Amino acid sequence: MKELKRRWTAKTPKFWKKVRNIAITLGAVAGVILTAPIALPAAVITAAGYVVTAGTVAATLSQLTVEDKKEEEIVNP
Repeated sequence: MKELKRRWTAKTPKFWKKVRNIAITLGAVAGVILTAPIALPAAVITAAGYVVTAGTVAATLSQLTVEDKKEEEIVNP
């Protein structure tokens, strides 16, 4: 549990920040589609549910990605 907390608060690499932001955006758009007050086809609702799940997982995993200090030391001695 301590490792998860450390990774959550550690610095996230630039690429994974972009992935996280895209995943959050996709999840939010899919969430809006799911809660839309109009009738939508079942396929759209099902797809939106999958996108919300995938967006949540992608955002969480990209947030837990941290920079590797050992690799950084090798590149920048």
